[in-house]
This record gives sequence, C-alpha cells and structure tokens, in this order.
Amino acid sequence: MKIVGLTGGIGSGKSTIAQMFKDLGVPVYDSDLEAKRLMSTSDELRGKIRGLLGDGAYEGNLLNRAYIAEKVFKDPKLLEQLNGIVHPAVRNHFLDWSLKYDEPYVIQETALIFENQSQDQYDYIVLVTAPFDLRLQRVMERDGATQKQVMERMKNQMEDAQKVDLAHFCIVNVDLETTKSKVQELHAKLAALSSS
Repeated sequence: MKIVGLTGGIGSGKSTIAQMFKDLGVPVYDSDLEAKRLMSTSDELRGKIRGLLGDGAYEGNLLNRAYIAEKVFKDPKLLEQLNGIVHPAVRNHFLDWSLKYDEPYVIQETALIFENQSQDQYDYIVLVTAPFDLRLQRVMERDGATQKQVMERMKNQMEDAQKVDLAHFCIVNVDLETTKSKVQELHAKLAALSSS
C-alpha cells in the first residue's frame, strides 16, 4: 500500500479534494481534525501544550483554539515548537490508522508537508493550489476572519510556486467540475501506480 500526502496552502481547497477522493472510496486521514482531537484527548499532549503555552491553552479539557492561534501565529518560534509536539503524535496515529486498510493507497491530508520537510514520508505528494485572491476570499468567508488575520496565517506557509516543483502531482482548484474530473484521473493513475 502506498502513502499519498495531500497538501496545499490555506484556502486552496484541500478538504474539498479530500472529500472527492473519499467519494471514490479512498481512505483519507484528516490530520487537522485528528490533531485537534489528540490535543484534546491525550494527557501527554495536553501536558506538553500547557507547558509551552500556559494554562490558557485549555478551558477545562477543551482546546482553547482562539488563545492558541493568537499566541502562535504571531510567533513563528512558538508555532514551530507547538508543531514539534503535535506533528509526531499525529504521524504515529496516522501510521496506526493506515494499518486498518488494504487499499492500493491511503491519503494523509496535511497542510505543512514541505514546511516541515516531511516529504520523504510519502510515496507521492499531491499539491492543491488556487489563485491567491481566491484563497484569501475563501478563508475570510469560511472562518469569518479579517484579511489581516488570514495573511498572518498565510505567511507561515511556503509559496505555491516553491511547492509545485516538489510535488508529484498538482491540482489547480478553481472550478469544481474541472477539479472533480482531475481527481478522478489522478485516482486512476495513483491506483495503477500503487498496484504496480
């Protein structure tokens, strides 16, 4: 079984494309969702995150996402330290999860493959891109965020132009119908590559 990384900048439409792969029967692991779950349920992670960011990181046992975002998106060093705690835990959880499947390939949807230099952990990487203004608009609408807040988050990610050369496949996600047919083509290609 092959391991495929699905990545892309904020607002590129990774989750939309992940859902399209799921609709085709491909097992997809949502790293962002699982990270939030692990950060809320793992005593070990909770202890480390409180140690790094203070007790305000949790309200009771619930993750205080607004507090955490406020702290880490203004401090790249702190963000790096938080990622250093969370990403290895998510990776181990993903590997355990992937063992349940007997498919040609599984997908790990994750935002920061290249930023974390973890591209060697994947057999293939699919990069999702979209024009900058469209990404900005999508995130502002989705999160009710200001342009300034979205730009803060975007500056922690590599530019698409740098990532295109590093990925095995690229999907430009502007028009949903076109994107859907690209996903179907890519699914056939990945299934063939994974069985050979």
